[in-house]
Amino acid sequence: MIAETRLRRLNDHPISADGKYVLYWMQASQRTRYNHALEYAIEQANTANLPLLVGFGLMDDYPEANARHYAFMLDGLRDVEVGLKQRGIRFIVRHGNPGAVAVGMAKEASLVVCDRGYLRHQKAWRDHVADGAPCRVMEVESEVIVPVEEASIKQEFGARTIRPRLHRKWPEYLVELPEGKLKHPSLRLKITGDVDVSSPEKALAGMKLDRSVSVSRYFTGGQTAAQAKLSDFINHKLRGYDEERNEPAKGHTSTLAAYLHFGQISPLDIVLAVQATPHIPAADCDAFVEELAIRRELAMNFVHYSPNYDRYDCLPAWARKTLSEHRLDQRATVYDVKQLEAAATYDPYWNAAQREMNVTGFMHNYMRMYWGKKVLEWGRSPEESFEMLSHLNNKLFLCGRDPNSFTSVAWIFGLHDRAWGPERPVFGKIRYMNAAGLKRKFDIEAYVKKTAQM
Repeated sequence: MIAETRLRRLNDHPISADGKYVLYWMQASQRTRYNHALEYAIEQANTANLPLLVGFGLMDDYPEANARHYAFMLDGLRDVEVGLKQRGIRFIVRHGNPGAVAVGMAKEASLVVCDRGYLRHQKAWRDHVADGAPCRVMEVESEVIVPVEEASIKQEFGARTIRPRLHRKWPEYLVELPEGKLKHPSLRLKITGDVDVSSPEKALAGMKLDRSVSVSRYFTGGQTAAQAKLSDFINHKLRGYDEERNEPAKGHTSTLAAYLHFGQISPLDIVLAVQATPHIPAADCDAFVEELAIRRELAMNFVHYSPNYDRYDCLPAWARKTLSEHRLDQRATVYDVKQLEAAATYDPYWNAAQREMNVTGFMHNYMRMYWGKKVLEWGRSPEESFEMLSHLNNKLFLCGRDPNSFTSVAWIFGLHDRAWGPERPVFGKIRYMNAAGLKRKFDIEAYVKKTAQM
């Protein structure tokens, strides 16, 4: 049974008595494991004695996406097709705008179930489906542990304010999700798609995409790869995570961000697996859960309640004020976005981080903070720095363009932080980072050497 607080009815239509199937329009939760929307759709199909069809709309021009992102996603859709087939469920992928594809497939549905997205275009797609579908549309939240409105009804100031709210809700939501069995398989339904995701390379070749960014050779997408990453992390990196996670050369991290971005693994699945691992120090588990279940869900809170989450004016008033007061400060060095993308700065540590992102689509989290702070320092204005950082973030990271990523960019400029002293040129009261700190805390030369070999 799916918690009622995960459900939201999007229109006033009844469930159609004439529908031939229940439709799960998949968009954000691209997996068959720990997917509340899928399990709810199976429940509803069984109640109605109907087959379940899962549909996906694949567009060429997803905002700011390129071949790197699509290759990773298509790997995942191949896994979805295999996983659904094993459960007797037909998976249909059609080329086109996701909302329009869903409306087309809803014409013969008795009920449409969709998962939840938090970005403005994802919300717009769901509004379009709710308006265009001839039957009831139900949204099911599966990309967070605690549903966003259950955690808070407003934009939270930071981790310290949302943390206790989430902790209070965990006993209710940190529970396993059993897999249902479909009574009426849909594999023989005579409904076709026009994209064959069984061959991701062929599907990718047939799309009109920005191919200026290379496909990552370091990450394979999909829930199978995500589960392997999780297993490797638990077995080899979870112990010692609290102390080792900020050491960039050691790579003592889960590298699950891209899989979470595409919904190829559930945060609930991850946390339950980590908490069930025996003989791991509490400090290590707590440190990891802090990143995954507190910071990440703070990001969901931010983009849901802040309509301008990807724009400079999303920053808190104190941050914009201090940056404005220092906008005319002399910059020791100024770079444009092309120089930054080429990793052509005077800073070998920053260049190493940019190179890691250019090649892999990933960057160690601590270096990601340093990387962002230097872009703030090197722009002609805080607004230009914000634009350049957003561009690089969205274009090159596999996990770019999602709530966690937009929040990370805004954090560089003061979001979810406090004013720091003493005031510095360019930064004002914004938290500052420099190369001396890297040298003091880490074997940063080992990181430079590591990225040079990529």
